[in-house]
Amino acid sequence: MQPLLMLTDTQISTWVASFILPLFRIVALLMTMPIIGTTLVPRRVRMYLAVAITVVVAPVLPPMPAVQALDLSALLLVAEQIIVGVGMGLCLQLFFQVFVVAGQIIAVQMGMGFASMVDPANGVSTAVVGQFFTMLVTLMFLAMNGHQVVLEVLIESFTTLPVGHAVHVDTFWTLANGLGWVLASGLRLVLPAIVALLIINIAFGIMTRAAPQLNIFSIGFPMTLVLGMVILWMTMADILGQYQPMAVEALQQLRDLVRAR
Repeated sequence: MQPLLMLTDTQISTWVASFILPLFRIVALLMTMPIIGTTLVPRRVRMYLAVAITVVVAPVLPPMPAVQALDLSALLLVAEQIIVGVGMGLCLQLFFQVFVVAGQIIAVQMGMGFASMVDPANGVSTAVVGQFFTMLVTLMFLAMNGHQVVLEVLIESFTTLPVGHAVHVDTFWTLANGLGWVLASGLRLVLPAIVALLIINIAFGIMTRAAPQLNIFSIGFPMTLVLGMVILWMTMADILGQYQPMAVEALQQLRDLVRAR
């Protein structure tokens, strides 16, 4: 009696590669990107989401190279997909860290550096102002469908940076440039607030010099705190106008990382 279904090793390897190799790139991105990659989302949920995305997009992806399950070439391909996914996730993390750095700078300048809380996303203690900026940029990122753009770039990366294609040195150069971009963008975001608080501190210094009997510590600290809150409130008026070009530049860096259009 003839068997109902006959499968060769090549067919099985092709089917496995068409699902497993994209899965590792998607899992690496979801584990390292902001929002989904934080501790707020359980690892099991992230794994389920990665499997669901892979099942949906696998039929439309380019053909995957046939590999043996326990071959060294298969392990190298898996490592390559993890590197690409982690690089994309770190590129997005750099964009979110712009606002974290901005919040930390403002908090220190206005005297609220001591007011810290545990960040539930990262599990570390951060300034309250920095946590506020993090929640604000998260809401704006989701409201403007940034997560959909990331998913689009991820799917397109399998065409522009196919499986089996060696990771180019430009990938690491893009991430290195992103570090300098974080510091420059963070300073540009809070530069008006820094200048305003610096002028306030200089004014209190002149007052102390003119009237030494004035207790500057009992007056200067609460005044700096109150004026800092006012300056922060005024800074929020233009936060959307500053967020949009930064988000466009960050997503463009993500496209450049995987050579997407």
